[in-house]
Amino acid sequence: MIVADVILWRRKNVTVWILLGAAASWVLFEVAGYSLVSLLSNVLLLLICILFFWAKAARILNRPAPPIPKMHLSEGMMHEAAVFVHVHANKILSAFNDIVQRKDSKVFYMVAFSLWLVSIIGGSIDIVTLGYLSLLLILTVPALYEKYEDGVDRYFKLAHMEVQLYERVYIVCFCKYFIKSQKWLSEVKKLLSDA
Repeated sequence: MIVADVILWRRKNVTVWILLGAAASWVLFEVAGYSLVSLLSNVLLLLICILFFWAKAARILNRPAPPIPKMHLSEGMMHEAAVFVHVHANKILSAFNDIVQRKDSKVFYMVAFSLWLVSIIGGSIDIVTLGYLSLLLILTVPALYEKYEDGVDRYFKLAHMEVQLYERVYIVCFCKYFIKSQKWLSEVKKLLSDA
């Protein structure tokens, strides 16, 4: 329920902090040209320096050392991570196999179109900007829809009715001209076979 509260701006302070953090990271990575590896390296360097000097000062001043938890990965944790990766990799490979070997070409065309669309979007926008825009849309569209639900629903109903109207007109015109073109083609074939 917390995620829904954040997305619908019921917990405004959390949503604002998420948007501000995303905007700051976008500015840091896109505008300033910082990379993730250099950021992590500098943050870890700063952390290690602070802890090192804190420990040295604590020894000199007879104070307690900084509280650093023991960092340790157990064998069980590593086994769980390996099983998790193994299961999901097999699911992906199984889905790939199903798409390639399936007789139904509709699924193949849907996947191919989706991958092509992702390729186009990926070529025109980088991952940080795409992630920021996605987060911005996720945090604004549902809240705006909840606030203006009646008006949005009314416009979508009108648009749906208009699409149905044009669809009917298209079907009628297509059938009429298709039948005329079929007659014309049969007359042309008849003339060509007579000549």
